[in-house]
Amino acid sequence: MKKIDLILKKVLEEVEPEKEKVVEIEKKLKAFLEQLKKKINAEIFVGGSFAKKTLIKKDKYDIDIFIRFLKGEKISEKLEKVLKNFKHVEKVHGSRDYFKIKTGEDFYFELVPVLKVKNPKQAENITDLSYSHVKYINKKIKSQKVLKDIKLAKAFCYARQCYGAESYIKGFSGYSLELLVYYYGSFLKFISAIAKFKEEKIIIDLEKLHKKSRIMMDLNSSKLESPIILIDPTYKQRNALACLSKETFFKFQKECKEFLNNPSEKFFEIEQINLEKIKKEALKKKQEFLLIETKTNKQSGDIAGTKLFKFYNHFSEEISKYFGIKKKEFNYNDKQSAKYFFIVKPKKEILISGPFVKDKKNVLAFKKVHKNVFVKNKRFFARQKIDFSLKKFVDSWVKKNKKKMNEMSVIELNVLG
Repeated sequence: MKKIDLILKKVLEEVEPEKEKVVEIEKKLKAFLEQLKKKINAEIFVGGSFAKKTLIKKDKYDIDIFIRFLKGEKISEKLEKVLKNFKHVEKVHGSRDYFKIKTGEDFYFELVPVLKVKNPKQAENITDLSYSHVKYINKKIKSQKVLKDIKLAKAFCYARQCYGAESYIKGFSGYSLELLVYYYGSFLKFISAIAKFKEEKIIIDLEKLHKKSRIMMDLNSSKLESPIILIDPTYKQRNALACLSKETFFKFQKECKEFLNNPSEKFFEIEQINLEKIKKEALKKKQEFLLIETKTNKQSGDIAGTKLFKFYNHFSEEISKYFGIKKKEFNYNDKQSAKYFFIVKPKKEILISGPFVKDKKNVLAFKKVHKNVFVKNKRFFARQKIDFSLKKFVDSWVKKNKKKMNEMSVIELNVLG
């Protein structure tokens, strides 16, 4: 425990934003808000990690500013008109359009139009609940120790690539981590609970808004698919971790176990993938390594990332028909492209399902294409030997599936090595 305490103390010093940077942000934020208030007739509040005092050091900081409108009709358009008076404004498309304003070299403001709702049921968008989230966290978490442990949880998740509710990550949102650390009492207690977990689901209801026996029946089935059911204390019908996938959860659980068994500062550092080393190890095992880059014409951020990740999953399924995938990795660059690699071993042969015996016309066509055919359960099958490489498969697949790629908003696929 002493070793872990020393590690966490050192990590905390490293993840705390520099005081000078916080002062700079506060100064520019104050000036910007004063200017904005003169231009708009709506309530303005600062949200996100900055408002909740759970901000961690990053290369770039985004400060959330929410504009609360009384009426929800065309609120993005209303905000856009106001922001024409400001410089460096970028419109971001989403479930509701919002705006980015670059204010410094390494930080920007995100202006998000939201509805001012008295009842969470009136919310038309998840961002409409942001005011309640900030209010709840600031009211409940006064302890500096817990706030510091939340920063550790965020830094750990971020480094282990489990941070973010975006569709291409399906991980822990900042708000969910704040609730989880508050619930368990500390960062260590939180990751220890995750590491030990063996049941089907973790169910957490901080404010006891449901009867324990009723939670699985009270919530919509679409909210119950995640491994953790975390009832939003500000809205009982919402699972704050509905976006968390099983894949990300088990990846996070593995990282928690490894850290507790062998604690190190490295778990809080973003791991640089050594592709040459991975490639050499694959070749030693007589496996094929392939690095691929895909590009989309969709807007950078969640939209582009989601499109590229969806294609990656589809492409993985296509590859798995002919190859055993030993390892694969997806990396989105926050712009309009993503890189991923596959390490594979070809299957010896595959079975191709053909027409039923009675279907004479298609049987003849099937026999023309395939040689090693046989009948099973009144249906023709063919055995196909896999005598081609993954690179050859990819080249062939791309030529045949230009239309499919276009439908999935992928404009380019390149084999890098």
